[in-house]
Amino acid sequence: MVFFYLMVLGTGIWASFKSKRESKKSSADQVEMTLLGNRGINPVVSMFTMTATWIGGGFFITLAEAAYNPSLGVQEVILMVIANITGFIVCGTLFTKPMRDRRFVTMLDPFHIKYGKGVACLFTILSLISDLIWVPATFISLGAVMSVILDISYTVSIWISAAVAITYTLLGGLYSVAYTDVIQLILMFFSAVVAVCSFCVDEPCSV
Repeated sequence: MVFFYLMVLGTGIWASFKSKRESKKSSADQVEMTLLGNRGINPVVSMFTMTATWIGGGFFITLAEAAYNPSLGVQEVILMVIANITGFIVCGTLFTKPMRDRRFVTMLDPFHIKYGKGVACLFTILSLISDLIWVPATFISLGAVMSVILDISYTVSIWISAAVAITYTLLGGLYSVAYTDVIQLILMFFSAVVAVCSFCVDEPCSV
């Protein structure tokens, strides 16, 4: 766990230097460089960070609980995964190119242009409320894992996770977030495979 956090933090710091180099090469303003990576993030890295944004620790914990819940089960888990994939495909196909062509900065820019400040403000508040729920859920899942593995205080685990995430985000903006997401998603995938294989060794699977 210590190695994992150091690796993520180190990657975030390296990405911050990359962000500064790219900023010197281009004429992009600070907002575009920080929030959008100057619209120049590698497509593969983009897919990783988009996936990691929506499929994190909270998503995995929810799937695991749903799979073992008698009223839900594996079928509902599969439906949840298919729903996420479908959402990615539809949004990517219909909205990505028009939004990039018009150089929008946030997802709310089209609503601001079409319906004005009132609607944009309402959606901003709703988005903020959802983030206030989603971000703590992410930190709680990180803290829970860290607390169980290292046998340290749950609260301390959450504070450490938050400090690491905030540090590399402030240092490099989207570049840091994107490249650390690649590492986290790869580790998450292999960890899930190891967990399933370990379970199947202890409890022979019927699937």
